[in-house]
Amino acid sequence: MKLNRNLYDRFLKKAGQVLVENVTIGLGYTAVTVSDGGMGLAGTFFAGKKPGSLNRDYVDFEGKPADKLLRLIQDEPMVQRCMALALINALNYGDAVNMPQSPGNRFLFDQLGVCKDSKVAMVGFFGPLVEMMKSENIRLEVLDETLEMGDPESFAEKLSHWADILVLTSTSILNNTTEDILDHAGDGVKTVLMGPSTPMVPDVFKPLGVHMLAGAVPMEKEKVLKAVRHGTGTPVIKRFCKQVYAIL
Repeated sequence: MKLNRNLYDRFLKKAGQVLVENVTIGLGYTAVTVSDGGMGLAGTFFAGKKPGSLNRDYVDFEGKPADKLLRLIQDEPMVQRCMALALINALNYGDAVNMPQSPGNRFLFDQLGVCKDSKVAMVGFFGPLVEMMKSENIRLEVLDETLEMGDPESFAEKLSHWADILVLTSTSILNNTTEDILDHAGDGVKTVLMGPSTPMVPDVFKPLGVHMLAGAVPMEKEKVLKAVRHGTGTPVIKRFCKQVYAIL
């Protein structure tokens, strides 16, 4: 995937200058810390788990140059890409932490022009956003294969000819569907890529037609690591993060 290659190229130099300190793979999220103080998150994404280890080709990346782990963003096994995406977010920590803090979901609505007449296509189920949209009678189509919501073919058709807003989970990077989904978006569709996995790198995503990035930067790092180890999800993780955004 071109996106994976672009992320790799974007951070290769930085990755050669720092060491991986810690890799923690939890049930909900994966966290990586690096020697310059950066910390990043990515959803732990896997499908069709069989008995035994998920990470069969075990390599201990801790204490080694980060470029060895970075190359896994182009690897096929999803768990490897989870580690690499978390590393990318750790390498980007210094830039992301200085981005403006999101005032909340209403701000996202205002920036994308979401209103009563909007038609929103959502990839990945974002509960708080869904509830807000329902309360305002906004038309919504959701595709979330892990929750068995929506039909991919029908959704692609609506994304091409019906939707004017696309809310896209950044875990789509982990299963290599980001570019395919964006390619299906019709002319004029405004897109936000969001979730704690989001690489806050505008120059990588603007050429893909993304209009807004919404991510999370770990602030209380030890609490984030504990939450990851304990297998928690987004509602817990985000308590200890700064919610940031970028308009592209």
